[in-house]
Order: sequence, then structure tokens, then C-alpha cells
Amino acid sequence: MDIITRNFFRLILSDYLEEQDPIEPMSAFKWQRLFQMVHTQHVEASASKGIARYREDEMMNIPQELTEDLAAYTLPLQQAQLSNPFLNYRLKKIIFNERHAINTNIEAVELLKIIVNNVSLMLNKGIMLGGLIQLGSYLRTKGDKVDFVKLEQWLSKLHIRRMAQLQGSMLMAAFQFEQAELPFVKHVESSAYKLVMRSVHHTVNDTAEEWHFRQGKAGFLQNNSSLLRRNLRRSLCYIVYAPLETVSNFFHNFVRSLQEIEE
Repeated sequence: MDIITRNFFRLILSDYLEEQDPIEPMSAFKWQRLFQMVHTQHVEASASKGIARYREDEMMNIPQELTEDLAAYTLPLQQAQLSNPFLNYRLKKIIFNERHAINTNIEAVELLKIIVNNVSLMLNKGIMLGGLIQLGSYLRTKGDKVDFVKLEQWLSKLHIRRMAQLQGSMLMAAFQFEQAELPFVKHVESSAYKLVMRSVHHTVNDTAEEWHFRQGKAGFLQNNSSLLRRNLRRSLCYIVYAPLETVSNFFHNFVRSLQEIEE
């Protein structure tokens, strides 16, 4: 793990760990690189708290201009949805039925939505640590109110039970959660730590370009082959955890890219 990654994790994990390792001084260029990782992973709020906790650290030499826009940031809200139309229909039905049930458990519904949102982030952007932090925070503040029997039934119906287990395993690997805090994790996924580290190192590049296909001046179709390859590699990483949703997501993005050409 290089110095940028070490300092990155020290900042965003300072809210979770009892003991703090000292920040290592870096050049302005390396701090800019670290903050690019912060923005790409949507962990601005956690980084802001970390900076405050390390404020008295003599080794803290973050350029002031990099920290000014962090405190006011909040993770963007998004509607929980799946790319597979049949699974997405089930998701909507689950949420609707639970909200109107006699023994409704809204906390379980909200946790399901966070997990589904993280599935979307993992398939489309790699892994966004901001979503994992949101999952961990929710579990530690409201986990005691969640009906995990219902949650696991829903995850099975949506065929994302193992993807949820992977998210829980990532919390254990990167944020030092205990398996007892994660009732939906029956087996710790061995690839969790590797996938988290891959995300931190690669999502900046993965999100650098937003187009898949473009039409050239002569009218010929051009494709961003490197982005397509990255999306395919990402799909292959997660296909064993959620085959239906992973394949549906890849083809959904492929078709959407073609439609953008027509526009």
C-alpha cells in the first residue's frame, strides 16, 4: 500500500478506529491525488471528519484550498433500482408491500435500499466507499431495529444475497467491522479486501470518460474501447455474486450507449 493510499484510509477511517496512526507528510501533488480519490469515492464527509481529528498532528500538511469544499458535502440520494426489469419489479413490490404491512419494518426497507444502491455503484463505478460507509453507519445506528429475517428473504428474491454478503465482507476487511454486526454475512468473501483496494486505485481512471460510443465527423461510429473493456472486466469481477443483475446491467449500459448515438 503506497503512502497516498495509507493516508487516504487513515483520514476516512479515523471515525471508526479507536487508535489513529499518524498522518505521513506528502507533497502538494500527492495530496491532490488523494483528494481526487476522496471525490471519486464520495467520502468527502468522512475525509472532513478525519482532517478535523488530525488537525493537531504536526505531520498534517494538507494544502488549505483542498479542504474548503469538504464539510458541506453529502452523499447524493438516488432511487433504489436494479437493471434487470423482473428483479426491479420485485424490488418495487417488496418495498410497496412492506410499507403497507401490519408488521412493517421500515428500517429493513431502508437497509435494503442502501444495499441495492451499492450494487448499482459497484457494477457501474467499481466500489464507491461512500456507499459502504453509509451501509456501515446505518448498521451501527439502526441495525438493532432491522428485521434481518425479512432482509435475507428479500435479498434471496432479488438474487443479490451474495452481493450483500460481499458488501458486509468489505466492511470487515476495510473498516474493521465484526461479523456479529453483519447478520446477513454467513460466509466472509475472501476477495473483499482485494476488490476494495482495486476500487481505490482504479475508479479515478474508470470514471475519467463518460462516453462509450461517439460518432465521428465523417459519420463513422467510434467506440471508447478502453472504457468498454473496463466495464466488461468489472462485470466479470461481480458476475459470480449476482449473475442476473450483472449481465442485465452490462447490456443495459450497452444499449443506453447506442441510444445516445441516435440523439
